Amino acid sequence: MISIVLKDKLMKRRTLLVCILILPLLCQQRICSAQEVLLLEDAVKIALANNYDIRLSSNVALISKNNVSLANAGILPTLGGNLSTNNAIQNSTQIQADGTQTQRTGAKNSNINYGVNLNWTIFNGFQMFARYAQLKELEKQSEANQQEAITMTISNVIRGYYDLVQQQQQIRANDSALSLSRYRLGIAATRYEIGQAARLEVLNARVDLNTDTTNYLNQLALYRNAKIRLNEVMARDVNIDFRVVDTIIIDRALVLDALLTQAQQQNPTLQSVLIGRRVAELNLKQVKGQRYPAIGLNTGYNFTESQSALGFATQNSGRGFNYGITASVNIFNGFLQRRNEQNAAILISNADLEYKKLALNISSQLSSGYQTYTTSLALVKLEESNADIARQNMEITLDKFRYGNITPLEFREAQRNYINAVVRFSNAQLQAKLAEVSLKELAGNISIQEIL
Repeated sequence: MISIVLKDKLMKRRTLLVCILILPLLCQQRICSAQEVLLLEDAVKIALANNYDIRLSSNVALISKNNVSLANAGILPTLGGNLSTNNAIQNSTQIQADGTQTQRTGAKNSNINYGVNLNWTIFNGFQMFARYAQLKELEKQSEANQQEAITMTISNVIRGYYDLVQQQQQIRANDSALSLSRYRLGIAATRYEIGQAARLEVLNARVDLNTDTTNYLNQLALYRNAKIRLNEVMARDVNIDFRVVDTIIIDRALVLDALLTQAQQQNPTLQSVLIGRRVAELNLKQVKGQRYPAIGLNTGYNFTESQSALGFATQNSGRGFNYGITASVNIFNGFLQRRNEQNAAILISNADLEYKKLALNISSQLSSGYQTYTTSLALVKLEESNADIARQNMEITLDKFRYGNITPLEFREAQRNYINAVVRFSNAQLQAKLAEVSLKELAGNISIQEIL
């Protein structure tokens, strides 16, 4: 009789297990349907439009672009207007040669000058042309820095996005653990009611359920915090709720030699340092140009007018055109010219060293990262197999536990193995994706098309 009652209750518990397993999925689908489905491509586009680092670097690049002009290099002439006026009120006494004396109290004197003047440096040892070329290189350097900010932002979005994918997978794993623990508690309670189990079994099941509930809540908090961080990277309201896709797609076709070649040609940080070397070379040209004479033209048209209460002429005015040429050359300045040239040459040498150092560092990071990438791919394959085996083991264990053929401790061990295998598989996928993103970031070829 007890066996019949037990089987009846076990059948009810089996139905309850199905409900427990299905209900969380239905609730999750209902919740997800009310949330925005954020695709990775959309997340990258939002970040590219809003991210503050990109906007700041874009403004710097715009300033560098505006600085590229003939006038800023000193090639074009300058034209300016001038106006000056002076006034005085004096008490004056004037004695002339014949002894005549003239006195004035509050005598007014005024003088005004105005006109336009043009100055044009026509030769300064080719410094102006070197400066113009340098401004162009600085523009390219700011564009490389802007591209670096874009690359870093895309990488951060991808990392944050797939971290959320993995967090979602772990939430589902913890939710499965909860369902299994609820089922185990129900079985234990049924056995206790009909006298087939001790109260200790129920208490142990309750403790394990509480533990799994704590793990689930902690994982949920991590998931919500990860959403906030991704919203911050996208520079939008951090409280916007959304969900991400459920799978992690890994590019398994990366080749180290190709990545090294791409890094030499496309890495924005390396390109910025290379441009810095050309800037240093152009700076040396400007310094050497100071050895040559500087020749300039000047011309203008000016008006003058003056009034005086005393003197032979009480009013004087004039207007006219003036022009001239100026030339100057540095003959000796205490060997400062030689020192400046030596320092400029040292800056070029430093730029060479910085480029070689960075190139070696990037090569080292790529080689090390590629080892991590290949190892991660192998772990993904291994953990996928382990997760499948653990799932099959959990199904068999569940059937045996339903009919009392295994102990609660064996059930708990199988449950832990299953959840841990699922979590390890999820972690392995994330680590492989992060390794892939790091390699593409170093190679300088990360883009929306590359990541999808």
